[in-house]
Amino acid sequence: MGKRLVLWDIDKTLLDVDDIGREVFAAAFAAHTGLAEHTVTRGPGRTEWQWFHDTALANGIEPADGEFAAFLDVQDRVYAERAADLAARGRVLPGAREALLRCADDPDTVSSLLTGNARRNAERKLAAFGLDGLVDFAAGGYGDDHMDRPELVRVARRRVAERTGVEFTADTTVLVGDSPNDVLAALHGGARIVAVATGATAPDALRALGAHTVLADLTDTDAVLAALHS
Repeated sequence: MGKRLVLWDIDKTLLDVDDIGREVFAAAFAAHTGLAEHTVTRGPGRTEWQWFHDTALANGIEPADGEFAAFLDVQDRVYAERAADLAARGRVLPGAREALLRCADDPDTVSSLLTGNARRNAERKLAAFGLDGLVDFAAGGYGDDHMDRPELVRVARRRVAERTGVEFTADTTVLVGDSPNDVLAALHGGARIVAVATGATAPDALRALGAHTVLADLTDTDAVLAALHS
């Protein structure tokens, strides 16, 4: 262990869950605030913490300390009610399972997540598709760890160091994601970025943001592994 820390984004990188996350967030926000009708906010690649903060402000609410944690408890209940929808409406994106398997089988790779999802949501999404055994959840950075996505890179590296004693650097940490915020998280958080054009952002736009490696998708497993280890 210790040659590479690979941090995977989830939505539109590994999975497509058919907008269920937005539906659950909206229902939970309405239940938490009492605002059945409320202004929604958009921004692919935000942390859930930032998403909640943006939506609260857009609806005239100044979030109090601890309010995001209380919201997550409500969201957990909504997700429990919608548990069957993830597997029924969502899918694993082509090549994602194979790439995760190869990384999980590599003793020189720590494979985890860097996602805007709160950790509980990350776990339930991967479990819905049988991917939960292929990453080390305890080594990741999540949307309830910090509001700013670049900070999640540092969170993940610190967790790995505390658990294993292995110190990863910007050269040995690789973030895989599809959105502009994934690219910026890597550049500002201290990681290499392997961008995949499986979300809403075109390859040229990802390159313009600073992604030196851009793949159309994850279907060529050898190409994915080569990009992770280049």
